[in-house]
Amino acid sequence: EDSPQLHHQHTSPHERRAIRDNIYKNKRCRMETCFDFSRCQSGFRVYIYPPQRGDEISETYQKILSSIRESRFHTTDPSRACLFILAVDTLDRDQLSTLYVQNVRSRIHSLPTWNDGRNHLIFNLYSGTWPDYTEDLGFEVGQSMLAKASADVVNFRPNFDISIPLFSKDHPLKGGSTGYLALNDASPSRKYQLVFKGKRYLTGIGSETRNALYHIHNGEDVILLTTCKHGKDWEKHKDSHCDRDNEDYSK
Repeated sequence: EDSPQLHHQHTSPHERRAIRDNIYKNKRCRMETCFDFSRCQSGFRVYIYPPQRGDEISETYQKILSSIRESRFHTTDPSRACLFILAVDTLDRDQLSTLYVQNVRSRIHSLPTWNDGRNHLIFNLYSGTWPDYTEDLGFEVGQSMLAKASADVVNFRPNFDISIPLFSKDHPLKGGSTGYLALNDASPSRKYQLVFKGKRYLTGIGSETRNALYHIHNGEDVILLTTCKHGKDWEKHKDSHCDRDNEDYSK
């Protein structure tokens, strides 16, 4: 029910485009066309749907919901809500994942205030499945805003969707001490402007981007440490930067 494609089935470019077009039917959504501002006249309030019996919510999504519930914007009254958040965990939409939630389409569309997703915000970190990894969420997002990691520029709706970083379940629910950032001024006490440490992916999806990271690494305020040691046959695909990158990564 959740997906038009089968597990482990390679899809053609035409099939992938059809999947994408079916899920992202409202590609031209913008705040002025797909968001009802009249719901926000009495203030910005966020409503989280109550979980249904048997709902399994990942630790990561629970942190997102908890941070909203503990904020001054949360309301338990849907009639006062400007923004709606699903109780259904949509973070991991990889059908091969143990965290993949079944029957999301029917559960979302049965919500009395779904209204084709208008004034809803959906969170997603992973989408699609091996081997093609199309942006298949398994349900239509409709007019809802999508807060998504690794968003595809083809589907991303400017000034409507939100690009978020990929974070793990170990990410803290709350930050540490109060920061120094005020208005648009960057903190002078911040030593590093950009830091990344991870695998290179010498081939396949994401490899072209990660293999070019060494261009902006300066060893001072921009630090990008990558390792080529990914997969059993990584040495067959190693390039001239691998030895140095592996050494810096292991320091």
